[in-house]
Amino acid sequence: QVQLVESGGGLVQAGGSLRLSCAASGSIFSISTMGWYRQAPGKQRELVAFITSGGTTNYADSVKGRFTISRDNAKNTVYLQMNSLKPEDTAVYYCNSKIRLTIVSGTRDYWGQGTQVTVSS
Repeated sequence: QVQLVESGGGLVQAGGSLRLSCAASGSIFSISTMGWYRQAPGKQRELVAFITSGGTTNYADSVKGRFTISRDNAKNTVYLQMNSLKPEDTAVYYCNSKIRLTIVSGTRDYWGQGTQVTVSS
């Protein structure tokens, strides 16, 4: 059984910073891409950033220059450092990992439970 456990959300004032973490655990053969998505009330879930196993990163235009994604492959953990936060960053943040359970199995998506980030003006 694979689990993704997120931490680090909370309430912060505009201009502040938060760091999210997401650790994958269980019987895992390999993890390719790891990423963060967010969903604000009344809106669709959107991609915030992702990072490949080789370290290539990609960001949504709305967070470029403010957010940094990183990962620790030894710990199966992905991080999202969020600086210069804005009220429009308020959302539930979900981590996603593309995981292969065995050497012969395909890759499938796993999701965290979500962590609330609230930015006050």
